[in-house]
Amino acid sequence: MRIRSALTALAVVVAGLVAGAGSSSAAGTTTGSPYCGITWGSAEKSAGALSSAPLVDVRAGRHDCYDRVVFEFAGPVDGYAVGYGETWTEGEGLALSPYTAGGALLRVSLRAPAYDDAHQGTVPYAVGAHVANLLRYPTLRDVVFGGSFEGYSTFAVGVRARLPFRTFVLAGPGTHSRIVLDVAHQWQE
Repeated sequence: MRIRSALTALAVVVAGLVAGAGSSSAAGTTTGSPYCGITWGSAEKSAGALSSAPLVDVRAGRHDCYDRVVFEFAGPVDGYAVGYGETWTEGEGLALSPYTAGGALLRVSLRAPAYDDAHQGTVPYAVGAHVANLLRYPTLRDVVFGGSFEGYSTFAVGVRARLPFRTFVLAGPGTHSRIVLDVAHQWQE
């Protein structure tokens, strides 16, 4: 019995040493350099206030170090909350994870509607629609529309794994504004 306990303890110590080899220094900091200098992290990010300017377009793009989703509005919008976790449809509360491809799910809540003052939809997507072709994207796997209700619009963004991301606002083109979501291709070089 003692031999089994000693061997188990030794196996745990060896596994810990192998798992930690090359990933941290004596000071407790990681030794790998950040991928492309990216230091965004994966914690939830939010900013801005509710706006009445409607969503008019969603598109995606590939870059050398990250994949990008752009949400464009017909007017000034600066409100969002983005973080990893389950995403629900607006107004219904249906979980989108079973319908969204990817190893991790970013929930995107935009503080602006996807309809105009007459409550007519301003984007051609139905709730649950896959809104972008992401074939050959290194990180993005899916972008699913979760609906728009009481001035908020929701999307589930499926990514390959939990990776660093950033979110920011851009003005233009013209009187439009854009909320941009970038997701890194990896954590370290």
